[in-house]
Amino acid sequence: MQLSIVIPLLNEEESLKELHDWIVSVMQSNYFSYEILFVDDGSTDESWNIISDLAKTNPAVKGIHFQRNFGKSQALHAGFRAVKGDVIITMDADLQDNPEEIPELYQMITEGDYELVSGWKKKRFDSIIFKNTPSKLFNWAARRTSGVRLHDFNCGLKAYAKDVVKNIEVSGEMHRYIPVLAKNAGFTKIGEKVVKHQARKYGKTKFGMERFINGFLDLLTIWFVSKFGKRPMHLFGALGVLMFLIGFGFALYLGIDKLFINQFGRLITDRPQFYLSLIAMVIGTQLFLAGFIGEILIRSKKEENRYIVSEEINSSLSEN
Repeated sequence: MQLSIVIPLLNEEESLKELHDWIVSVMQSNYFSYEILFVDDGSTDESWNIISDLAKTNPAVKGIHFQRNFGKSQALHAGFRAVKGDVIITMDADLQDNPEEIPELYQMITEGDYELVSGWKKKRFDSIIFKNTPSKLFNWAARRTSGVRLHDFNCGLKAYAKDVVKNIEVSGEMHRYIPVLAKNAGFTKIGEKVVKHQARKYGKTKFGMERFINGFLDLLTIWFVSKFGKRPMHLFGALGVLMFLIGFGFALYLGIDKLFINQFGRLITDRPQFYLSLIAMVIGTQLFLAGFIGEILIRSKKEENRYIVSEEINSSLSEN
């Protein structure tokens, strides 16, 4: 199978039939072998019934229905686990993504030596104040923090090689940072394509301003995990040693001052510097221990993963 098209959705009953017909038209005109996987993220309208009807008339249509709304990341993760195509396309169900872009995205993966291609909605039909400006700020911060040079991280229209989606785990609200997750997993051939953005035809957006706040918080999380997730001692250990040395330096100064300069002055415990040095040394010790424990946990996980991989290799060899 050449193409798997994954479409996460929530209450998009008006657009599903039109989107399906549009995708099928593009697939047939380009002679693609394909599947369309709708992932219904707990819709409360007739979306799932429409998907079921489409599947009856088109065997290429498949569906996953969540019991309740779990979020776009979980919907994409479920879709990625189920797909079978060599190239995976993700797109939104609101008709703002143009299926006519799919053939060129497919070619960029199969012939352009890319592992992931992200769409760039250069010209948008969204509110300048509530969507465009916050989106530009968000994308600028993501570029600076992650090192991935994309203009539009949150564009729903993306293309992936199959190996990419099978080796990343999209959880929480990390769907915004799939290119960053792919880079951290070792997939560095990431490209970008300017795509057409269309005004919303039906309904209204499911996302509010809070998504940008959550997005920045997730960005900090993924930056921290990507930079220090495999070596927590480099952060916590360094901060711990620094804090401990600062506290020890204060304590040493107070001791020398009491012994040789102000022998008959105030007691050390009457000076605020004593408590500052004590707090600094305690915090430094705790930070160092946090980094040390983190290193032990990571090494234990590596040992577990190594054992699992060994089992898989030996099993495949015995089967051959």
